Amino acid sequence: MGRNVLLPYAIIAVLGVLIVIAVSFVGVNQRDAIENPEEAEENAVVLEPEEIYKKSCANCHGGDLTDGSAPALNDVGGRLSEDEIKDVIMNGRPDKGMPAGLATAEEASSLAEWLAEME
Repeated sequence: MGRNVLLPYAIIAVLGVLIVIAVSFVGVNQRDAIENPEEAEENAVVLEPEEIYKKSCANCHGGDLTDGSAPALNDVGGRLSEDEIKDVIMNGRPDKGMPAGLATAEEASSLAEWLAEME
């Protein structure tokens, strides 16, 4: 009894078509979000400042704001104003290894307000 040599190619083709369909649905959702930014903002999940910190900052600044490879933030409110903190979050400090764009503008505002209270 001979083996069907076309079967593996048929399986790969079917899987490829399914992947293309799945990626297309993702693209349509992204297009809708771009075309309707107000609706996308309404559906966006708003994180608490502590959650934003854990997601974007804790890897470098440490889980408790003091023990990381980057400067401690437990007293950043005494060194920088809220606007200065937001500027650093949005624009980074490339000369000191701080990347830009780790948070959206809304997240940066919330995070800066929270961090400004740390004195």
